[in-house]
Amino acid sequence: MPRVVPFLQLVLCILLAGSAGAESLLSETPLTDQPGDATRGLAIIRDPSRASCLICHSIASLPDKDQGGLGPPLDGVAEIYDAGQLRQRIIDARRGNPITIMPPYFTTDGLFRVGERWEGQTIYTAQDVEDVVAFLLTLKD
Repeated sequence: MPRVVPFLQLVLCILLAGSAGAESLLSETPLTDQPGDATRGLAIIRDPSRASCLICHSIASLPDKDQGGLGPPLDGVAEIYDAGQLRQRIIDARRGNPITIMPPYFTTDGLFRVGERWEGQTIYTAQDVEDVVAFLLTLKD
């Protein structure tokens, strides 16, 4: 039974890290001077050549087939998170949940086994992040 205590401690640390991260999971300052464009954001999240969000998430209002079920649905996400919280989740969701499977879209910190061609490159540009945030903010119930 002594092995249960370290396991419970690990679980508690993960839960505490997740809850502490939720408070600090903000990126209030936009990454660009140009406001995000929701139309461009929609195109970005649907683009399979750029790590489409629809691989893991679903949005009921979109006609796209084979939307993902791995991540939570994005329907109503603007009712749950503000722009800063959405921005930070796109930049690097690991800050709020160290064990997330969501890739960081605007950081290269802490990545491993990155192909030579992509080393030092982010998945999205700063403007892409702002455009995706603008689109996600349209997703209200």
